[in-house]
Amino acid sequence: MTGNGDSRAVGGTTALPGAAPRPGLRQSVAPQAAPRGRAPAEESLGYQGPSACAAAGITYRQLDYWARTGLVQPSVRPAPGHGGQRLYSFRDVLVLKIVKRLLDAGVSLQSIRATAQALRTAELAELSQMTLMSDGAAVYRCSSPDELAELLRGGRGVFGIAVGAVWGDVEAALAQLHAERVDTGERVAPPEHPGDELARRRNRVG
Repeated sequence: MTGNGDSRAVGGTTALPGAAPRPGLRQSVAPQAAPRGRAPAEESLGYQGPSACAAAGITYRQLDYWARTGLVQPSVRPAPGHGGQRLYSFRDVLVLKIVKRLLDAGVSLQSIRATAQALRTAELAELSQMTLMSDGAAVYRCSSPDELAELLRGGRGVFGIAVGAVWGDVEAALAQLHAERVDTGERVAPPEHPGDELARRRNRVG
């Protein structure tokens, strides 16, 4: 998340675009590699509003408002018109969930908008290993305990979001929800619970 308006200062932590730099914080040298095997079908599957809301933990009213105001818009398919269904990618849903957490924590909307944009353009290898820290006014990326210590050194309260952990939550939630194949529009149903199949067998026997 460097370049194009990033606020940087000397040290080990990078403020995300739109955030004011803090003295003594260093720029991260390089993103860490993504864990092997963690490659969501973000380009092959899309998720309609109800599934995106359920996985992100937000209401449909929030989803609609954020799309209309440009805070988090669907990258797969915007609403094509009256009655159309927006289609969100895995990354979109991940950003939705992080935005919800930042809003709940009282982070400024300006910083949240900048953070959402940066998350949407970051490489997946970088994104899955990122930790976001915020003092309420700005959002920073940390890549080591030393960088976190520098944020805490000033005595201000901060909170963190491990993007990789949110990634796992979203991945698990979406696996249980309906999806749509981006290329064909085919609906993809979640795997059935073993109890559902057992209930059907009992009904057939009865």
